[in-house]
Amino acid sequence: MSELTADDLYQRGAATLLAAWEEHARGADGAAVRRYPGIAVAVFPLGPERGVYNNALPERDLGPARRREALDALAETYAAAGIADFAVWVHESDLAMRRDVERRGYTYREATRAMGMSLAGLRLPQPRLDLAPPGWGWADYLRLVGVPADFLARADPAAYHILIARLDGANAATAMAFDHDGDCGIYNVGTLDHARRRGLGSALTALLVHNALDRGCRTASLQSTPTAERIYANIGFRDLGRILEYG
Repeated sequence: MSELTADDLYQRGAATLLAAWEEHARGADGAAVRRYPGIAVAVFPLGPERGVYNNALPERDLGPARRREALDALAETYAAAGIADFAVWVHESDLAMRRDVERRGYTYREATRAMGMSLAGLRLPQPRLDLAPPGWGWADYLRLVGVPADFLARADPAAYHILIARLDGANAATAMAFDHDGDCGIYNVGTLDHARRRGLGSALTALLVHNALDRGCRTASLQSTPTAERIYANIGFRDLGRILEYG
């Protein structure tokens, strides 16, 4: 693969994110990802997923008419599903979309940073971790992430690559990967309170990157909270700009 630009990495990560949302929707009652010209709208009308996955991702740099049509489709889709609490994810560089979203009354809530990396020539040492054995259960993962036991009740665990790190013989941290078209999206990196500041989340992420390369992936992507940006940068992830969430 030729050298990837920041835009290439962003587009690959966005495509993986939407594919992951579609996989989540297959595991939740009544859920779907609606794709319209210029925007994808995740609709999770029921259960515990309702409070997590009702998000919409517009394409960047649409023209005025396309922006209007995309935001109309967003509003109509959520209104038809009876969903009033949702988020529109807008890249910080898309000033026109930010303006149009704000004109419609949506307000800024929070931001994460899109990050991505090419796996070609990966030099990061592969970390050694005490991992939960292959027989770990989906319930163990949900418990570590901190969601209800019936979250994504019909999900296929085999669709995801999940690692659980152990500390002193007990499950302490977890991270998930989802592959799409040669990109490995990394999500839900989390550590229990008592095990933090031990480097477990960083090591799990690094191990997922190595595993993705072994599976034939060419890139990896994630979204970072402000506190974790330096950690991911040390692994090799590049800053691709903030994702602003409006609701």
